Amino acid sequence: MTLLHAFKSLSRKERLSEEGARRLTAALLDEGVPELEEGAILALLEERVDDMGELKGSSSALAERCFHLEPPRSGARPVILPSHAGTLEDANLTALVALSLQRLNVPVLVHGVLSASRGVVAGQVLRELGVLPCVTLSQAQKELDANRLAFVPTAVLAPGLAYLLALRSRLGFCGFAERLTRFVDPFCGSSLVVLAASDERERAMLRVFAQDTDGAFLLLEAQHGEAFADPHCRPALELVRNGMCELLFAAEATPARAVLNGPAAPDARATAAWIRHVLRGEMPLPLPIVNQVACCLYGTGYTVDMNQAKAIAAVETGSLLAA
Repeated sequence: MTLLHAFKSLSRKERLSEEGARRLTAALLDEGVPELEEGAILALLEERVDDMGELKGSSSALAERCFHLEPPRSGARPVILPSHAGTLEDANLTALVALSLQRLNVPVLVHGVLSASRGVVAGQVLRELGVLPCVTLSQAQKELDANRLAFVPTAVLAPGLAYLLALRSRLGFCGFAERLTRFVDPFCGSSLVVLAASDERERAMLRVFAQDTDGAFLLLEAQHGEAFADPHCRPALELVRNGMCELLFAAEATPARAVLNGPAAPDARATAAWIRHVLRGEMPLPLPIVNQVACCLYGTGYTVDMNQAKAIAAVETGSLLAA
């Protein structure tokens, strides 16, 4: 499929074949599209509803252009937490999930941008907590092996994707690139990827995608686009592994428990200060985050029993209400 054919299909709201989507995404990631056509194609993709064939083709193109890392030599799969969209009104708790898992000796890779104009990303919170970005793949590998936690900027793992994300400042949008970030997996299927869906329709599509993809995925709804459970009202948490889907926690229709005191403000510094209090046991960990930690323990193979994962998460986080 040529760029002209792709542009015509997109403008007519026609579906691309899986191979057509792979070729188009590859050209975008390789910076092989002239600037004018690039902007037009990204604008058409911005309002487009994803299709399964197109999703598979685009993710395949990304996988071919993502650098690889080796999983740390431990019994548990590494957990991958993307952070690119950022949160605006609420605190970004991706770092809290990552640090909670690290304390249990589960390897965690957080990847994303260093900052976002419209919100706070995990990289900013992690920096306040002393976790600095890895500037090379070798540094990322060392941090994972030694400390079980690494924040790796998108530019280090997938330079072409970082290029598309950087266009947000010029175009004012780049939803296509943000959606692609969910599929970054430098461990080639040997990880647990946390997938955040924006709504039920997207969650259903991602479920089918994960069932047809090697690896393990923890699927949740998150309107903020970040890979952590809403601390006020738990979303459904589903594990997709080996083609099978298992509902680990049902969604709460409304906040079932009193809302805990969160950070004084949603900025990175206040969020980091609050996370320190939580990790020191001075404040309780929000129960939806406890539930997510338990799901990660089970999904990574840390334990083969979900009830045991709940118990471990409850004890280690100081909560007796995780179940």
